[in-house]
Amino acid sequence: MDYKEARVYLDNVAKYGSVLGLENMRELLRRLGNPQDELRFVHISGTNGKGSVLAYISTVLKEAGYRVGRYVSPTLFSYRERIQVNEEYIEKEPLARLATRVAEAAEAMAEEGRPHPTAFEIETCLAFLYFLEKKCDIVVLETGLGGLLDATNVIKTAELAVLASISLDHMGLLGNTLGEIAENKAGIIKPHMAVVTARQEPEAMEVIERACRERACSLAVADAGKACDIRYGYERQTFSYGGYRELVISLGGVCQIGNAVLAVEAVKALVSLGWQVTEEQLRRGLETARWRGRFSVIAKDPLFLIDGAHNRDAAKILRKSLELCFTNRRFFYIMGVFKDKEYEEIVKTTVPLSTHVITIETPGNSRALPAGELLKVVRKYQPSAESADNILKAVQKSLEMADKEDVIIAFGSLSFLGEVTKAVAAVRSAEL
Repeated sequence: MDYKEARVYLDNVAKYGSVLGLENMRELLRRLGNPQDELRFVHISGTNGKGSVLAYISTVLKEAGYRVGRYVSPTLFSYRERIQVNEEYIEKEPLARLATRVAEAAEAMAEEGRPHPTAFEIETCLAFLYFLEKKCDIVVLETGLGGLLDATNVIKTAELAVLASISLDHMGLLGNTLGEIAENKAGIIKPHMAVVTARQEPEAMEVIERACRERACSLAVADAGKACDIRYGYERQTFSYGGYRELVISLGGVCQIGNAVLAVEAVKALVSLGWQVTEEQLRRGLETARWRGRFSVIAKDPLFLIDGAHNRDAAKILRKSLELCFTNRRFFYIMGVFKDKEYEEIVKTTVPLSTHVITIETPGNSRALPAGELLKVVRKYQPSAESADNILKAVQKSLEMADKEDVIIAFGSLSFLGEVTKAVAAVRSAEL
């Protein structure tokens, strides 16, 4: 396949949905020579903050001189964004070539009567092959869904397991209580490995501590409550933690201090395992790390932010970030959500801060909640609201309504933030 054909194939296999379980993934990798067994990993699970923590850790390791693979989902701006080496996207030629190889193995499995591998399983295998081909020193790997039965959990050579903040999300699939969800997320913990976790709610913390005891793992807890000298901001923040004074990060939002603290503890754990990282490299990596779509500024005058707040905890963090970073400002929202999310909780938490809300239907996804249905919920909390036929119209209307000192923010799902960014750029370009 060439690149276009590979992309069509990868889009088409999305019809096989999302399946939790490792048997099919193990068989597919066996047919490909088990490339994952020749790589070393930092494996990250959790509910909120996985991507940001991945960005911090991988950037620090890159600054330390290592060749670092990144595997992330979902992506905002390019399909190739999900597979990176030292922050460079996978090139089209190897993507097409390796997709062809994985597709041949997947189709052979299906012809033998086995379940057809899912898109995520195929992409994960492709990523492992690419990271091995690029001779990565280490791969920072984010789970797709949960942990225990997530396709990424086939790996046996993780140096470190990292657990970001765990909260209620994907209930039913992962569990119906915080403890059950934590049990699933903690499934990435293997015997005799190093584990670093964010300070969790007691119910989740108990599960992680028990898993580490039972599997004879060391456990370090990153306690964001011990960070001090904190200065919040939407483009630059500073804090002191763990003996490091005035660390600087360039990611905005109140949750990023906690994410950076977790990354600091993860780097310290890697150093204890023999990885070489100096304080200067740690500082430079934290400051230069980028993770678009998480309280990210995409335009100014008026300030326009995008954020992936798609569950109740992320909505609380978004609200707190807006309140801390902006005083005496009007907020204009563009909201789009999936129908299988707790969207009323998201609305109830965030919408009372708003001056006006425009709802949209996230494009190209069967899980999308229609804009009109979301509008009905929004109007319970903010009568000044309307729906838009598409993202471009929502962006145009919000920019017309907002004054230069106001703040516009698009949120509710990561899936449409790339389109929002393109729409803002198009409108601004037309204004010139």
